Amino acid sequence: MSQPVEPPLGLSPFASLVGLCFTRVDREGTECVLAAEHRLLNVNGTVHGGVVYTMVDVGMGTALHVHLAPGERCATIETSISYLTAVSSGTLVCKSRLVHRSRALAVLESQVESDGRPVARARATFYISRGKPI
Repeated sequence: MSQPVEPPLGLSPFASLVGLCFTRVDREGTECVLAAEHRLLNVNGTVHGGVVYTMVDVGMGTALHVHLAPGERCATIETSISYLTAVSSGTLVCKSRLVHRSRALAVLESQVESDGRPVARARATFYISRGKPI
């Protein structure tokens, strides 16, 4: 596994809480990893879908952030995620990339794998704003 890297604004407290770690952040995209620990499992003994969603949302947001100009911020508008298989152990790897960016909108994609097996695919639209946070 690659060495951890720091996202441009650091890792959010929530992403830290679940144990997310970035191994790549550049203009081509991001890669983040997460160990499928017992505390992240649902009642069926598999990684909770919200954990996988967190990976893709944080991964895509970070992939977009490196394309933002000073003073721009982004927020998720909508996400479509397809869960392809359940995982109960190992390491999840999420790769995210920017597909398209206009002045106010961006579309990104993510794929999550575990041991080379596809776990989930996602596509999201982000809003890009300027100025102070609300």
